[in-house]
Amino acid sequence: MLRATDIQSICDGSHSDPFAVLGPHSGSKGKISVRAFLPHAAEVRVVDGRTNLDLGPLKRRNDVGFFEQSLAMPPGTPYRFKVRWEDGQQSTHEDPYRFGPVLGEMDVWLLSEGTHLRPYEILGANARVMDGVAGTSFAVWAPNASRVSVLGDFNFWDGRRHPMRLRRECGVWEIFLPGVGVGAQYKFEVRSQDGRVLVPRADPYARQSELRPATASIVAPLPAKIEPSEQRRGANALGAPISIYEVHLGSWRRVIDPATGAQRWPTWDELADSLVPYVQEMGFTHLELLPISEHPFDGSWGYQPVGLYAPTARFGSADGFVRLVQRCHAAGIGVLLDWVPAHFPTDPHGLAQFDGTPLYEYADPREGFHNDWQTLIYNLGRTEVANFLIGNGLYWLERFGVDGLRVDAVASMLYRDYSRKAGEWIPNSQGGRENLESIAFFKRMNEVIGRERPDAITMAEESTAFPLVSRPTYAGGLGFHYKWNMGWMHDTLQYMARDPIHRKHHQGEMTFGLVYAFTENFVLPISHDEVVHEKGSLLNKMPGDRWQKFANLRAYLGFMFGHPGKKLLFMGCEFAQEREWNHDTSLDWHLLDNPEHAGVQRLVRDLNQLYRTTPALHELDCQPEGFEWIDHGDTDHSVISFMRRGRDTGTVVVMVCNFTPTVQQGYRVGVPHAGQYVERLNTDSGHYGGSNAGTPLGAATAKPIPWHGQSCSIELTLPPLATVVFEWKY
Repeated sequence: MLRATDIQSICDGSHSDPFAVLGPHSGSKGKISVRAFLPHAAEVRVVDGRTNLDLGPLKRRNDVGFFEQSLAMPPGTPYRFKVRWEDGQQSTHEDPYRFGPVLGEMDVWLLSEGTHLRPYEILGANARVMDGVAGTSFAVWAPNASRVSVLGDFNFWDGRRHPMRLRRECGVWEIFLPGVGVGAQYKFEVRSQDGRVLVPRADPYARQSELRPATASIVAPLPAKIEPSEQRRGANALGAPISIYEVHLGSWRRVIDPATGAQRWPTWDELADSLVPYVQEMGFTHLELLPISEHPFDGSWGYQPVGLYAPTARFGSADGFVRLVQRCHAAGIGVLLDWVPAHFPTDPHGLAQFDGTPLYEYADPREGFHNDWQTLIYNLGRTEVANFLIGNGLYWLERFGVDGLRVDAVASMLYRDYSRKAGEWIPNSQGGRENLESIAFFKRMNEVIGRERPDAITMAEESTAFPLVSRPTYAGGLGFHYKWNMGWMHDTLQYMARDPIHRKHHQGEMTFGLVYAFTENFVLPISHDEVVHEKGSLLNKMPGDRWQKFANLRAYLGFMFGHPGKKLLFMGCEFAQEREWNHDTSLDWHLLDNPEHAGVQRLVRDLNQLYRTTPALHELDCQPEGFEWIDHGDTDHSVISFMRRGRDTGTVVVMVCNFTPTVQQGYRVGVPHAGQYVERLNTDSGHYGGSNAGTPLGAATAKPIPWHGQSCSIELTLPPLATVVFEWKY
């Protein structure tokens, strides 16, 4: 018979090795001792699962619900319990403690090494069949816990009922629960080494979660793997046109309830029906989504995720997101996800002190706490933590078919002293400020993605001068495909905010970006961060009266689409949203009833069309051969002119930007070839809400008049506050 102390620890939920007590065990005289903890059971009988033969009753050992008996049955008999409950009801069910381990030996070894590329296939909740029985296996990493149990709507959320087995080699607790299927709600109850029962934890690997403020995880199927696509690989290449529409799904366009008039979030399928056609019509090549991983606080915009593996329940289940991505691809649109490996929130049901110790985060707050965001920092020095994140990135790419990851807050990860005063940070092992663990993490992440998902890309939001961010790891780089050009964004917006009368003193703010434009593979980002927190909308950053604001904005957008680098615009900027972005409400779509706003929208659509169809504007975006200054020194007129070229060196596009409200008549621009230069776009066109000034007939003939160091020149009429685009025709 079992010792009373073991029985007591099972009944009070403190036993650290429940499989050593519960289930079938070799007994005396060749019998099998079967033990079960079934609170509120009045009688328990054991039946043969194959023949349904009654093998005998279990003896009740206490009044809490512990049963035990030695029975004459062969080892390995697939028995079941036939239970009569205290309320008179009866049920027959499998004993979870008769099943063997969930994890295979290879899985255990790879997890212990931190080299399992797809840990999401074995950790978390996975519906499966064991020994011919359908159920769900649960596995969670919590090496410093003294006991972990599965709680759920299938066991009355009672942590005593389903304590798990510890695989000590890798610190993972596991159990197979027969009869638990897709849709079941669950959490993990963790008891720390000092005996504390912690707040129930959501599953770090959950594929679905309850809608906030509820916090339970939900058993969900693993999405089918989507094979890599050469078509998508080509659309993501350095020489491809990449124009990104950045969207916060919760506030792009909310759905109005016809009965109440209240706004609600759209579903994934509603977004597929409305957002995808809009992005396609506007000519964007890619859709970038602010983080869609499950997050408890709407106001974080998704940047403080708790469920990295779960598409947020705000828009429906994961299969709906799969359909959205498929609809995007069918429309020729790539999908990029904003991804957050830099930090996580302190919500008690999340990763913080997960097993009662700093498991996912650094223990020392000088390394593990973000003062700016009041969040915790992943300890990337732990192979299990790095593997959790790299596996997550691969999960979105492989299981949803997304085209790439935009990695948030990379600068905060690269430097240990990021936003910290002297004495508030710990140097690395070499005495420096670089975070060596993060550097190694990024290199491995990008190598894994490059090998396992060669059609996908990664983009770094990185605001410092850290070298070689978008260079291959074999060349000493971090391995990203692209880097956001935060310096270009800051400098050019600062210039555009100036009164035109002062711009001649600051023209370097518009031209300095070309000094370093080809040191990285850049994306030019006008992102959500530029239109919140009292920074004003993009339109309201522009100086002057209302006409000048719109003209400045149109000129700036023209300059942006001509400048080397891939493009990114946050939603609303494409039609000159007037107020700051508010994540709680829709964009102001009614503004499109105003011709000025509709004109900006038409301009962005035409700029995308021009960018996509003109090789000179995208093929050499990341190479110096694709750009040549004509003149960046005409500060008195605040005029900038340059050329773009494609792989065919005969293609020439001339861009001229006039950042004053004065029409420049007879303005001569040097060009390399004789012949006709045809106007492809004029941001001052009446079609866009401009004054319709410009070069007569929309064309200029080059004359053999050397100018700006070129052998020929053309004479243009430069519209006020405008960008004009001319293409050389033979």
